[in-house]
Amino acid sequence: MADPQSVPTAGLRRALGKWDLTALGVNQVIGGAVFLMPAILAAEIGAWSWMAVGLVGVLAMLIALNFAEAGSRFEGTGGPYLYTREAFGRFSSFEVGWMMWVTRVTSWASILNGLADALAYYWPGLREGLPRVTLIALLVAAITAVNVRGIRQSALVVNALTIGKLLPLALFIGIGLPHVTASALRPDAALGWQQIATAALYLIFAYGGYEVVSLPGGEARDPRRGVPFAMIATIIIVSVVMTLVQVVSLGTLPGLELSRTPLADASLLFLGLSGPMLMTAGAAVSMTGNNVGSAIAGSRVLFALAEQGDLPPVFERVHPRFRTPSFAIVLTSVISLGLALSGSFALMAASSGVARLLVYAGTCASVLALRRKSRAPFTIPGGAVVPGLALAISIAILYGVSGVQWRVGLGAMGAGAILYVMARK
Repeated sequence: MADPQSVPTAGLRRALGKWDLTALGVNQVIGGAVFLMPAILAAEIGAWSWMAVGLVGVLAMLIALNFAEAGSRFEGTGGPYLYTREAFGRFSSFEVGWMMWVTRVTSWASILNGLADALAYYWPGLREGLPRVTLIALLVAAITAVNVRGIRQSALVVNALTIGKLLPLALFIGIGLPHVTASALRPDAALGWQQIATAALYLIFAYGGYEVVSLPGGEARDPRRGVPFAMIATIIIVSVVMTLVQVVSLGTLPGLELSRTPLADASLLFLGLSGPMLMTAGAAVSMTGNNVGSAIAGSRVLFALAEQGDLPPVFERVHPRFRTPSFAIVLTSVISLGLALSGSFALMAASSGVARLLVYAGTCASVLALRRKSRAPFTIPGGAVVPGLALAISIAILYGVSGVQWRVGLGAMGAGAILYVMARK
């Protein structure tokens, strides 16, 4: 088996630069949730919320630095799957890759339904029946076609949609900041431990998604430099945006914690009637971008599993003209579409808590294990301090995993173990 650290992915086109990877990361972290999060956080921890967003951004950076160091060692497709494979062997890494794929297809299915719901606000006919099915199917078909035709085309779409989702947020922040009431940002009560834990865990999940930066490493022009850059840049950008969105929401909208559409309601106060329409459009663009990113990430996981011999060779089939993992793309799209239309994604999505633990903890532990073999091109300063803290944060996610999430997550892992055994025969 070829060493995934030194051998580039065969057949794929290396067309992604560091800013393309950064756009992919920002696109996956800043999704539809950012348009709802301010009210949820305000209801939980009030005026402490804007500080909490910034603090969890720092914690996310500790984990992302581990992805940056591990990513600087590899040139192939697969990200955390490759890191854990090199550090801990085939079975552990297969479970990491499998759970990443499950998370991506269920997330894609969920966002497809969320986008249909958002558009149904203006076109009620999209709430159910044939119009809804047609919309979701057309979206999946369009995204699949773009993805199959080339990674460069997919990257251009992601870049455009990332800019499209950041522009409304930039206007919200830039125009809203002068209207912020400073007193609304001053906490007036101490927090209980339960409040802190609930808000922290919500934010840890809200910051999730940056791990996809490393997945298309086999299609990056210089992954050993591009992945570390994009990981760090992604966290910086999303931390600043999410913190300032919380500041503006908290400082301009009285009763923020009661709002079901916080950004739309706040923007109405300082942007007028155009504000809610702009925020709704931004949410739709944001969710569309997430759909495209999920298609890229999910298909690359399947491709990586096959490339390293953990799935049948058909999964690594590359289109002879477009040089994309066409079979993996189509399969991921079809399954996501089926989940979206059946509604079964809702239960499977509960596995994301366990999946995130596997991916984060596995990557942080891989950094410590791989350091014993060689020095990485990009090395986190401070010895084992940052990887150790990041590993502890990753394990702490366990405390936010519910009983249902554990059962579904372990069930998904069990299914992955069966698939692994079947694929090895």
